[in-house]
Amino acid sequence: MILADKIIKLRKQSAWSQEELAEKMNISRQSVSKWESTNSIPDLNKIIMLADIFDVTTDFLLKDEYETFDSVTESKEPSVTQITLEQALKYVENKMAASNLVTKGVMFCLCSVVPLFFFLAMAGTNKLNITDDLAAGFGILSILIMVSVGVSFFIKTNQYEKEMVVIETEHFELAYGVHSVIQEKLQQFLPRYNLRLSIAIFLFIVSIMPLIFANMFFESEAITFMMLILLLFIIATGIYILIPVSTKFDAYNNILKDNAETEKGKRAKRAEKLAAFYWPLLTAIFLGWSLWTMNWGVTWIIWPVGAVLFAALVGLMELM
Repeated sequence: MILADKIIKLRKQSAWSQEELAEKMNISRQSVSKWESTNSIPDLNKIIMLADIFDVTTDFLLKDEYETFDSVTESKEPSVTQITLEQALKYVENKMAASNLVTKGVMFCLCSVVPLFFFLAMAGTNKLNITDDLAAGFGILSILIMVSVGVSFFIKTNQYEKEMVVIETEHFELAYGVHSVIQEKLQQFLPRYNLRLSIAIFLFIVSIMPLIFANMFFESEAITFMMLILLLFIIATGIYILIPVSTKFDAYNNILKDNAETEKGKRAKRAEKLAAFYWPLLTAIFLGWSLWTMNWGVTWIIWPVGAVLFAALVGLMELM
């Protein structure tokens, strides 16, 4: 048995994660991971420290012919699930498939008001020969249809939960060599992630500019509606760019944690369930307020306020 296997076995028998062993030795978790994946070898001082921590001899650690030891008792904790490279890559694949569904759901909910704005703009200019009431009727019908389709996409993500539950909610260990492969994939992905994150943030920031210019230079209600449509399309584009890369980035990091942070995984699931209820409700409030006042140039403010409120609700759930 080689040194890397002995460290893994001793650590598991002590029911410690890589982070816990690293803390006891005052080193980084990455150092422990490199030892266990044979990417590096601890120096003599670290060997002595390992022998002291695990209550074994240095001969046992250094000599491959030593296979058994008596000092360390078997852990009473249940065995930790081992994740192979195939399982890790499948997790990333399932995570991306679920994120595609979430992206579609968010896009449908966000853009559900676009037909309403369009019909109201056309009614204001008399280009389609429709009245305000008829435009509002067509718009509300399209909203109900699009929000229903969006919610159906959120529901479909349940099909991937079972295959992702081990990494997201349970304790696990990576099989030999998996950590280095996933780490390499993450490093290769980082430039793309940073670029798309920057583009998405830029789109979110500038999305309000068309509406500001419309209010500054035009007094036409129809133009205001068209600028609202443009605002929603810009935000939707940012979401379309952001969600997939953020999901892949999180998936790689979830795997590299080796010992899954179960509480964080549970928090993410609670936030996803809240989002599936919250955003359709916010859309309904926005429409009700807007149709009641017919002041679309003001009621759009509910979206940035709603985004801040969503973050506050997630934090409140954790406090409770």
